Amino acid sequence: MKRRELLKSIALLTGVAVVGGELFLTGCKSTAGPVSAFTPATIALLDELAETIIPTTDTPGAKAAQTGAFMKVMIEDCYTKEEQDAFIKGVAILNERCQKEFNRPFVELAASQKLTLLQKLEREAKDFNTKREENKEIKTPPHYYSMMKQLTLWGFFSSETGMTKTLRHVPVPGRYDGNVPYIKGEKAWAE
Repeated sequence: MKRRELLKSIALLTGVAVVGGELFLTGCKSTAGPVSAFTPATIALLDELAETIIPTTDTPGAKAAQTGAFMKVMIEDCYTKEEQDAFIKGVAILNERCQKEFNRPFVELAASQKLTLLQKLEREAKDFNTKREENKEIKTPPHYYSMMKQLTLWGFFSSETGMTKTLRHVPVPGRYDGNVPYIKGEKAWAE
């Protein structure tokens, strides 16, 4: 899968344009600079969130691809100051919400509780992003969960783990065959 195709797919899956995508395609050097809020605990939280979105099955999940560390790099290098602030504020909101609803941090929740929370966030993000798109005068970043989900998908499917252990991978391309039969359950191809 090529980078542009990956970005298009992520935008389709999350319902919002990929945040920072334009900088990624041009070299990723944001003027906003490093974000001091990325502690090892924050990266562990992002790994847990990503693992809930792409769990380990018979193939490695998002945590194995170190998506939390990927998110840190992408946010520091490719997000504007407003997008960085929205993301970091979102991490804090996520932690506060877990404490309110479950009396413990996200990383300590049961898998079913994490999934329930992320399903709620998915609905909230969809509503937020729809309202944001309808009101073109207000230039706010997408919902923080949309950014987290985008970075999870992007980080996982562009990682060595995602491309070689989850997708079918041939390190040296063979001949072109535009009519390869699809067998239900097969992995998709990575380029």
